[in-house]
Amino acid sequence: MAQATARHILVDSEAKCEELKQQIADGKDFGEVAREHSTCPSGRNGGDLGSFGPGQMVPEFDKAVFNGDVNVVQGPIKTQFGYHLLEVTSRT
Repeated sequence: MAQATARHILVDSEAKCEELKQQIADGKDFGEVAREHSTCPSGRNGGDLGSFGPGQMVPEFDKAVFNGDVNVVQGPIKTQFGYHLLEVTSRT
């Protein structure tokens, strides 16, 4: 079964998500941005979600994790929780 490790940043608006994505593109560390801005408890750990398989996350997130590129910041991804930036750090 496929497995992935990923980290994410959760915020309440698409505009905030875009702003943070630009900061990362400009060279700011993803983990640092997560610690400063993510409203998810995982933000304390740089947004690290650990390892998980298909179907363990909400559908929009799951689709991005198992279909998007590895080590590329994806988003904004809208879910019932808000807007996410996502970085898949590995996938097998």
